[in-house]
Amino acid sequence: DVAIVGCGPSGAALANLLGQAGLTVVVLEREAGVYPLPRAIHFDGEVMRVFHAMGLKAEAESVSRPGHKGMHFVNSEGRTLLIRGGASLDGPHGCANNHYFHQPELERVLRQGLARFPQVRLLTRHEVFAIREASDEVTLSVENMADGSLFDLPARYVIGCDGARSLVRRLIGSRMEDLGLHQAWLVFDAMLKREVDSLPDNTVQYCDPARPMTYCNVLGPRRRWEIMLMPGDDPVAIARPENVWRLVSRWITPDDAELERAAVYTFHSVIAKSWRRGRLLIAGDAAHQTPPFLGQGMCAGIRDAANLAWKLVMVLRGQAGDSLLDTYESERSPHVRAFIDLAVRLGDVIQTTNPEVAQARDRKFQAGSPEIFEFPAPGIGPGVRMEGAAPIGQPFPQPLLSDGRLLDQVSAARFVVLGTPAILAAVDPATRARWLAVDAAVIDDDGPAIRDWFARHDALAVVLRPDRYIVGIARDAAELQQISLCLPRAA
Repeated sequence: DVAIVGCGPSGAALANLLGQAGLTVVVLEREAGVYPLPRAIHFDGEVMRVFHAMGLKAEAESVSRPGHKGMHFVNSEGRTLLIRGGASLDGPHGCANNHYFHQPELERVLRQGLARFPQVRLLTRHEVFAIREASDEVTLSVENMADGSLFDLPARYVIGCDGARSLVRRLIGSRMEDLGLHQAWLVFDAMLKREVDSLPDNTVQYCDPARPMTYCNVLGPRRRWEIMLMPGDDPVAIARPENVWRLVSRWITPDDAELERAAVYTFHSVIAKSWRRGRLLIAGDAAHQTPPFLGQGMCAGIRDAANLAWKLVMVLRGQAGDSLLDTYESERSPHVRAFIDLAVRLGDVIQTTNPEVAQARDRKFQAGSPEIFEFPAPGIGPGVRMEGAAPIGQPFPQPLLSDGRLLDQVSAARFVVLGTPAILAAVDPATRARWLAVDAAVIDDDGPAIRDWFARHDALAVVLRPDRYIVGIARDAAELQQISLCLPRAA
C-alpha cells in the first residue's frame, strides 16, 4: 500500500500508524542502523499522545523524562527576562507537555514497534535511486547496498521522509521557501562523569550579545550546549575539543564530563512549496526545517505522520476519495509555518548581538518576577474542519471520561462525536449515516472534564478527527449536522 523512503522519527512513526491500521508498508532506509549520536532532544505532549495512539507510550516514557521547569531566558547580567512555562506532569494531552530524550533510543523504540506488524517491512541498507509514476501505482527502483542487487518495488503511494536533501521532494519538483533564518551554531553534547551541582535543571537561553548560548539538561547524565558562532569564528577550529571546553569552562571541565559530540550546524527556517504530486508526498525534514528555539523540529515531523496516516488509511480503504490527501498540505503547511515564525521571533530575542539592541530588549522586562509565557497552539489550515476561530482546528485535550478511562482509550484511531445525550439523540438519520460511514465513535458523556470543556466553549458537542484535531463544535443538533458534512466521503 505505502512505501516510505527514510526511517527517521517521521518515517518510523508513519509506518507504525499505518501498520496498526493493517496497511502493507515497506520502509526503505539507506543506513544500516540507527544514527548513534544525539540529535533531537525534545518532544511535546501532543507527540507523546501520538506515541500513545500507536501503542508505544510506555516504551517512549522509558527512554524519556518529563520536563516541567520551563525554559528560562537570561540576559548577560544573569537576570531572568522571561520564562516559557513548563506544563505540569498532567498537561492537556494527559501527560507532561515537555519531554527530553536521546534520539537514538527513541528511534530504536519506534523501529522495534514495527516488528509488531507482519505486513510492515523495514529494509535497511536499501537506497531508492529512481521512481516511475503511473496512474494507479508508483514503482521505486531500489539498490540493496549490501550486495549491489537491484529490484523494482510497486506501491500505491510513496512518502518521502528522506530528510533535508530529499530525493522524493526533488522528484515532486518542489523548492524550499526561505523564511529568513540561517545561523551557524556549535552543538556540544556531553556526558557527565559526576554530579555538577551548579548546572541548572531547566533549559536556559543565555541571551548574551557577546555570545548567545543555550543549555539543556537532556536525560540522565546527558547535557547539551548550543553556542552561536560569531563573526570571525572558524567553523572547523571552534569545534575542536580544546576550543569547546574553553567555551563551556564556566560550567564544566574535562574532569566533569566527556565530550560526546561537537559539530557546527546551520539552523534553517524553510518550508517546501509543494508537499504532494499525485502519489508522491513528503513529510518531516523533507517538507520543512525549523530552528530549534522551540524544540519543535521533530515534533513537526511526527505531526505530519499523524495527519497523513489516517488520510492514507481512509483513501486506501475506499472510505474517501484521493482528493482527501490534498488537505494534508493545506492543513500542515500553515501550521508548521506558524511554529517556524514563532521560533524565528524567539531566535531574534536569543541571537541579538548588538549591545544597544540587547539593552533595549532587556528594558522591556521589568525588574522583579520574570514574565511567564506559553505560546498558544496554532490551528491547522483549511481542510477537514469547519471554518471558524479556535478551538476549531486545534487539538482537543485528553480528558478523563466519566467511566475513568481516557478519551483515546475509548476511541482509538477513529473520528469521534462527543456530546450530551440530548444533542446526539436529536440529529437526523442522514447524519448518523455519515458517522457510520467513517466508523466514528459516538460518545455521550457528562463527566466533569467534558462538562467543564463544554461550558468554557459554550458547546454541547464536538467532532474530532483521528488525529484529535477539532472539526467543529456545536450548540444544537442543526450545528452538529452541519459539522458532520465536513467528514470525508467515499469517491
